[in-house]
Amino acid sequence: MTLTLTVSDDVRALAPGFTHVVIEAHGLVNGPSSDAGSALLDDAARRLAVRLDGRAPHEDPHMAAWRETYTAFGSKPSRTRNSAEALAKRALSEAGLPRINLLVDLYNAVSVAHLIPVGGEDIDRIEGGMRLIRATGEEDFVTVAGGEETVEHPDAGEVVWRDDAGVTCRRWNWRQGPRTRLTERTTSGLFLLESLAPMPVAEVTAAATELAELLAKFSPGADIAVRAPESSA
Repeated sequence: MTLTLTVSDDVRALAPGFTHVVIEAHGLVNGPSSDAGSALLDDAARRLAVRLDGRAPHEDPHMAAWRETYTAFGSKPSRTRNSAEALAKRALSEAGLPRINLLVDLYNAVSVAHLIPVGGEDIDRIEGGMRLIRATGEEDFVTVAGGEETVEHPDAGEVVWRDDAGVTCRRWNWRQGPRTRLTERTTSGLFLLESLAPMPVAEVTAAATELAELLAKFSPGADIAVRAPESSA
């Protein structure tokens, strides 16, 4: 079964240079972070350093475009960074990149190496299709704060990903909710790579190809499909 993803006209108007590529994978094998996954994260940090050549992540033109877009829907990009910028900042710090689980480590490595926001969702936990919308402010976002489950609501006009049950990711690609995240029990995953102009579509496509190859390497026999890029331009 192919999961549907739609982008609302309001979001397309806000970010006409938005492109996303989807990878749908079934028969995945996840597990704890491994030495191989850790090596990929370390290599991604090295590739990032070469790419930036001494600049801060937010000075990269692609990250600057995301900051402009965050500002356009009322978010403060220096406080709520897009996922790629936040990971890049971690990669360049003494702490380094976090190790979560194998599948998350794989997509985080691709995100950092290419400076592209990448997200992963457990398909079996998604209700209905995925939709990128501008929130009314009444949607539910179930998260965890202080070790307790709590319900937040996005700001009116905020760009969010949601399914039939509620918001799955706030501020476009800033914070994912725990309900649909990839766990060590995940066998079917949806991986979403998101870019804005001026990043060429060919680069986000190349990143998706790299991630698909990693998924195939670590989950031999998995059914992996990379969908054609969808652009708002």
